Parts: sequence; C-alpha cells; structure tokens
Amino acid sequence: MSLTNVETAVDARTGVDKLWARLRVEAASAAAEEPILASFLNAAILRHDKFAHALAYRIASKMADAQLDSMLARDVAEEAIEGDPQIVAQAAADMIAVDERDPACLSLLQPFLYFKGYHALQAHRIAHWLWKQGRQTLAFHLQSRVGERFGLDIHPAARIGSGVMFDHATSVVIGETAVVGDDCSILHEVTLGGTGAAHEDRHPKIGKGVLIGAGARVLGNIAVGDGARIAAGSVVLEPVPAGCTVAGVPARIVGKCACKEPAKSMDQSLPQGSG
Repeated sequence: MSLTNVETAVDARTGVDKLWARLRVEAASAAAEEPILASFLNAAILRHDKFAHALAYRIASKMADAQLDSMLARDVAEEAIEGDPQIVAQAAADMIAVDERDPACLSLLQPFLYFKGYHALQAHRIAHWLWKQGRQTLAFHLQSRVGERFGLDIHPAARIGSGVMFDHATSVVIGETAVVGDDCSILHEVTLGGTGAAHEDRHPKIGKGVLIGAGARVLGNIAVGDGARIAAGSVVLEPVPAGCTVAGVPARIVGKCACKEPAKSMDQSLPQGSG
C-alpha cells in the first residue's frame, strides 16, 4: 500500500471511530431517556465494540427472512465487510450525509436505526460485494429483500459512491449499469433507468454532488455532470453539463446552479424566469 493510500485509510478509520463514539453516546442518552427502548438500543449499538459489528447486526436484522435467518444474514454482512472494509467507511460517510442534509434527522440514531434509505443503501453495498464475488443468486436475494422491506429497487451491479443520501427513498429504482458518484442526494420516486432490452451499458452515469429531485426520471446511458441539479418530476433523456439545472418533460437546461454543492444544500428552487 502506498503512503497516500495509508494516509487515506488512517483518515477514514479516524472518521469512523469518531462517528462510532458519537453514536454510542447518543444511544446511551436515548436509552436513559426512553427506558422502554433500552434493550433494543443495547442490542443494536451499545453491546458492540466496533461500528462494523453494529452495522452488520443492523443490516442482518433488516434483511433476515425465512430463507436467510438473522445469524446467517449477519455472517454474510460480516464476510462482506471483512472482504471490503471500504463498506464501513462508506456507511459512515452516508450517515454523516444524512445528518448534515436532512433537517428531519435529529441525531445519528435516526439514520442508523430507522431511515429506510440508509438501510437500503447499506444492504446494497453488501449485495454489490457479493455480485463482484460472482455470488449473483445471493446478491439478487438481498436485492429482493430490499424491495420487500423498503419499497425500492437497486440492482446489485449498480455502483454507488460514498456520502450518498436517499431522502425518503420510496420507489427509487437504479438499474444494473447505473453509476452514482460521491456526495449525491436522491429523493423519492427517482428512476435511473435504461432504454431498450439489449444487455449493454444502458443506464445513467451520475457525477459527484448531483441533486436529483423527487419523481425525476433519468433514462439511458447518459452522463449527468458533477454538481448538476435535476428538478422534481423531470424526464432527462440527454446529457446534463456539470453545474447546470435541468427541468421539464423532456428536461432542458434552465440555468446554472446557484450553489456549488446542490446535493449538500438541498436547494431545489429553480432560477428566476425558468418557468
């Protein structure tokens, strides 16, 4: 491992440790304030010595079913995390993204324990690792469970960066060859879909820091540039330049983004005169 990679790994580890310490404090405080949930908070967070272990336990509790009980589901999650420790760093970044961007988030407890967009994304990361290992059947099983539990559909082969937030997440659909860059925010009922039935690279490539509004459809193997905004309800059929706002059916450019990081600000207002 190069010096740069070592430094990056150390920074990620430090970030995860700080998040884990904060999550444990918040869990202990919540257990004291709401004793009826103390046993649940202990099982989900406080009894674990590492964030990775708590994460595996939480994913397993959501993905378990008659075919894959909670112990087996936990074994699968832990195997994936051990095989790719980056999963833990991504999960931490995703949690911070929710904490910073969602005003409904009061603490780290909400995404970790309750937000289905966060849970679906972490389950997808496990399924994606399985897919890369050639274990497609089990990957598809997890994809199916995500759909059953959370009402969204992410193909196991789809590549999703870190620091990503699925806000509300209901009815999100992300296709097999789709790519989502780091630090994106995606609202409910968004589709990153393909065109045609051919087995080819057919889904959108979303750049870094992109904000996609509720109900938007991005279709085909097209690129959406870094820092772009897609207005709610838009149907995007053509590439979107970096830093631009698009809106409409079909979508057209209506102006530049007023801010450099729309996915972080969550500013969905359209430029004046764009109607």
